Amino acid sequence: MKQTLGKAEKLKSRKLIAELFSAGKSVKAYPLVAVYLPLAEAEKNTLMGVSVAKKRIKKAVNRNLVKRRLREAFRLQKAALLEEDGPELAVMIIYLKGEIAPYSEVEKSMKKLLVKLQEAKKAI
Repeated sequence: MKQTLGKAEKLKSRKLIAELFSAGKSVKAYPLVAVYLPLAEAEKNTLMGVSVAKKRIKKAVNRNLVKRRLREAFRLQKAALLEEDGPELAVMIIYLKGEIAPYSEVEKSMKKLLVKLQEAKKAI
């Protein structure tokens, strides 16, 4: 399996994002929260987006750094989530901490979060 995060795997649809926040469920692994929603059968990829609140991390440079770390941690560990049978998911990962976490902490939290998402995917 390729360890890429291509255009087809990015969550970009405003309609889908709105539906995700209105009808989606969430799992937490501090400092991360994942809001997820099962996709229609026609979708063949799990879609992922990241969000860092401007209220928590003021400078855009630092928000972008955190978002890059989140995407990289997801990219390297997404194989575990994709191997699981069940519907594909739309997932928005939200960063909650008010300061920049080192990559090792983000990676550890992402592993916990993906395990919880796997369990949720089995339950669907």
